[in-house]
Amino acid sequence: MKRRLAGAFSLHKPVLLDSVLSQLTLKAGQIVIDGTVGSGGHAEAILKAISPEGILIGLDQDEEALKRSEECLKRVGGKFILKHSNFRNLDQVLSILNIHKVHAVLLDIGVSSDQLGDPKRGFSFQAEGPLDMRMDQAEGLPAGILVAEASVEELTSIFRNFGEERYARKIAYAIVRERTKKPIETTRALKELIERVTPARYRYGRIHPATRVFQAIRIAVNDELGALREGLPKAFEALERNGRLAVISFHSLEDRLVKRFFIEKKNLGVGAIVTKKPIVPSDQEMEANPRARSAKLRVIERSS
Repeated sequence: MKRRLAGAFSLHKPVLLDSVLSQLTLKAGQIVIDGTVGSGGHAEAILKAISPEGILIGLDQDEEALKRSEECLKRVGGKFILKHSNFRNLDQVLSILNIHKVHAVLLDIGVSSDQLGDPKRGFSFQAEGPLDMRMDQAEGLPAGILVAEASVEELTSIFRNFGEERYARKIAYAIVRERTKKPIETTRALKELIERVTPARYRYGRIHPATRVFQAIRIAVNDELGALREGLPKAFEALERNGRLAVISFHSLEDRLVKRFFIEKKNLGVGAIVTKKPIVPSDQEMEANPRARSAKLRVIERSS
């Protein structure tokens, strides 16, 4: 565990780090975008690979994560620029920096261990906290508003489409019924409600019955799939010829979007898919870092 800030620790371990480094074929002097810089795990290794003359551009919508990554990257030295921005806006960031093309882009989609481990962020049902779940706490509506105001149909659609939750409608009805009695304002309150309304056998399965619902709400609150749809073409367009785009996803919906985008670019003759099948973590990495178990890495190279 590495010290990040005075009095604070980062719990995040970069997923598939060795594979990312080898697949991006980094060289000294290159310009690389880490579109989800987080606490700086991948970025630290990338910066070492492209230093001393290379430039790392790190984007993140979480200002707390940017503070951790800055502290991390200062130890490495080299040239880096950190911007508070969603990767869906990377074209605007490059325009402001007057940078036209880059050699590589990394997108590590999803929530970090640091975000999950902070109760006040509300991402996890493992600890009591407010229903927030916003990656950028300066924008958008917190999860508590969605839970308090969305209709049964809207909640069912979110749970089913973003969480692939089999009891989507049952849980949605329970939420709407419960909030007429008292507000559902905390992670614990929502978790306990889901436990009460799902079948007993469901509570003792491989994952907790609240897992998919919390995931679905987080995806909806942060418009994660919309950001990915918007960000993928911008990341690809930012690449120089023979530049590579690497995407780590943790959800089947995300992985399908990435796979289809890569196939589209291949069929248009402008991209060559480097990873015929997604790269997944080894048993050793999954044992050391349980968060990695659902990770999939796909890489494409711009050919024209």
